[in-house]
Amino acid sequence: MSTNPPLPKRSEIWLVNLDPTVGSEIKKTRPVVIVNSDALGRLPLRLIAPITEWKDHFKGSIWHLRIDPDSRNGLSKTSSIDILQLRGVDISRFMKKLGSFPSTVMEELVAAIAAVVEYQ
Repeated sequence: MSTNPPLPKRSEIWLVNLDPTVGSEIKKTRPVVIVNSDALGRLPLRLIAPITEWKDHFKGSIWHLRIDPDSRNGLSKTSSIDILQLRGVDISRFMKKLGSFPSTVMEELVAAIAAVVEYQ
């Protein structure tokens, strides 16, 4: 019998160990959302956006997407997806699935990524 854990998929929220880091990179074990398409599954890597606690000074920032906790996403407090901290990580860093985001949140996330990279 195989006991392979499920592979992280787009829009899912997972607890991921982001250490070690350098400089201002987001640190420690925290929730992340998988951003890349599931069709890109050849390598054991995922493009993720870390999730951090919401701070009022994030208002008006194009790279912080506010998320309220609910039963679907599994978050415990009002949070922010930090689009400026996108990074590729190996799936060995993934610890536990917490939940997922609906397509409406993913559409907002993609729009924020497009704004950050000045995509027309």
